Amino acid sequence: MTSTVAHEVAVEAAVERARAAAGWWAGLTARQRRHHLLAFKASIARGVTELASLIREETGKPLAGALLEVMLTVEHLDWAARHAGRVLRRRSVSSGMLAFNQASTVEYVPFGVVGVIGPWNYPFYTPMGSISHALAAGNAVVFKPSEFTPGVGSWLASRWSSLVPEHPVLQVVTGDGATGAALCRAGVDKIAFTGSAATARRVMAACAERLTPIVIEGGGKDALIVTADADLPAAASAAVFGGLGNAGQTCAGVERIYVVDAVHDAFLAELTPLLREVRPGAEADAPYGPMTTPAQPEIVRRHITDAIDRGGRAVVGDAASVRPPFVDPVLLADVPEDSAAVTEETFGPVLIVNRVADADEALRRANATAYGLAGSIFTRRRATGRALAAGLRAGAVSVNSVLGYAAVPALPFGGVGDSGFGRVHGADGLREFSRAKSVTWQRFRPPIDLLTLQPAEKAMRTSLTMFKLRHGRG
Repeated sequence: MTSTVAHEVAVEAAVERARAAAGWWAGLTARQRRHHLLAFKASIARGVTELASLIREETGKPLAGALLEVMLTVEHLDWAARHAGRVLRRRSVSSGMLAFNQASTVEYVPFGVVGVIGPWNYPFYTPMGSISHALAAGNAVVFKPSEFTPGVGSWLASRWSSLVPEHPVLQVVTGDGATGAALCRAGVDKIAFTGSAATARRVMAACAERLTPIVIEGGGKDALIVTADADLPAAASAAVFGGLGNAGQTCAGVERIYVVDAVHDAFLAELTPLLREVRPGAEADAPYGPMTTPAQPEIVRRHITDAIDRGGRAVVGDAASVRPPFVDPVLLADVPEDSAAVTEETFGPVLIVNRVADADEALRRANATAYGLAGSIFTRRRATGRALAAGLRAGAVSVNSVLGYAAVPALPFGGVGDSGFGRVHGADGLREFSRAKSVTWQRFRPPIDLLTLQPAEKAMRTSLTMFKLRHGRG
């Protein structure tokens, strides 16, 4: 879908309109905002078929995948709307011994205007993780969708405008990277960005000019660990979904699989025929569709070629599987850990299965990456699953499934390392778009007052004695 490009002046104007709308929105009670957001949610749900068709048109993904994207997104919006009042309400905290005469509270206040820069692979689900929680926390939002999926963003803004036309609490500015850079410099109070780690660094540099805080989701190179006692058919089926879903264009999808030696060959025997059955297509009911951007097929081809040239074994498909805009499923085994296919985000339907001696080696290899978004573990033993999940350097982990956390609105989502920082979804997501504000109220004058320019000698002596008794005895 074509769209206009919002240049610097247009972006600044949108932020100014948002600033005025933010004052009205923040002035509402949590219950009033909830009312508006649930009406927004209902409007989206009624338009689910129209929106899913638009997502399919812009990304090429099958209709079922687009419908699932909308349904998951609405669940998170519903949760944010219903729980913001409870999560962000003022609460009392203990003042402690030194300030026992003070009543102390913490409250969470909105930033004001939040800029959201979204990706093309999940053009509704991913940016709405920030948009819904920013709105529920009392902020106005200016959303810059990917230049490949501008229609989804415009559709979303029009739905809000149809409900509350006099208050542009949610606006969309369309364009490429220059529009995103203009948004970072337009005086917003926080930026939420999803994209590559390389682009994230440029966004951070732009935000640094004004010390604008930022939350980043910078992609991943997620691993699936298969232990010796795993349910192999279930693990293989999950690998197919996690690796091929959305043509492999999933930040938290499966790209690397580490299988314990005792079951490696049996796992490959389960996985191989599943991949051979799958063929992408442009049809609405295809298993998966094309690469969404023109550049992506060549990135996938480069990774496959590099892996094979370095000694990797092509089990299903090879570089010839790349036939733009489609890429047939590719399964590689015994791929060197320093190859591009292991170290860089492939973002295509390519699965790498490497043999490891045991679960400990699998964990070491899974963690040997600059990324740390999510991961998966298959094991029948609860203790093993918990131990591996605890050791996995990632923001989210699924045991005996893949992407299980994506459907749980109460769970926060975000990564570490090159996968970014900050969280969306859940209570952490609501607080991500709020500022904690501390307030104390002196109830009575303290009998021993040290908060004065020249404390009394007796007061200081007594306080010092109490301090040593309280803290100096180990």
